[in-house]
Amino acid sequence: MKEVKIETTLQVYDSISNLPEDVQQLMNSAIEARNNAYSPYSKFDVGAAILLDNGKVISGSNQENASYPSGLCAERTAIYYAGATYPKAKMLKMALTASSQNQQTLKPIPPCGACRQAIAEYEIKQDNPIEIYFMGVKGKVVKSKSLANLLPLVFESSVL
Repeated sequence: MKEVKIETTLQVYDSISNLPEDVQQLMNSAIEARNNAYSPYSKFDVGAAILLDNGKVISGSNQENASYPSGLCAERTAIYYAGATYPKAKMLKMALTASSQNQQTLKPIPPCGACRQAIAEYEIKQDNPIEIYFMGVKGKVVKSKSLANLLPLVFESSVL
């Protein structure tokens, strides 16, 4: 047997105000998107904003449905719209923010597993990492230079 150790490196900022100006603007777009979330069941609002290499910012929010599996997370709402609308553009940065209507979300909330897989697909497709910044409703912001830091053993099409 051989043991394999996987390490990841993330950067943590104390608040939005400590982020580079362009990322602050992107996170503010994610906050605006979060305010448009439709989450009557989970009461958990999520907003995402993606900066494309053509300068466009695409945002999305989670959209729930009484038939739970039919809803869609904010990250996938934004990434699929970006992919469908600007198929040749590269996704450079993604900002995520989440808030609960039941309690304060003060710790950074990363993308769920399904969203990580969707982001991985686009990183692989564009052969370029996507910087991911995530936070709760306020407080610390975590930066990952690539989805590979959040999902190191990615499932990809080369195995199909």
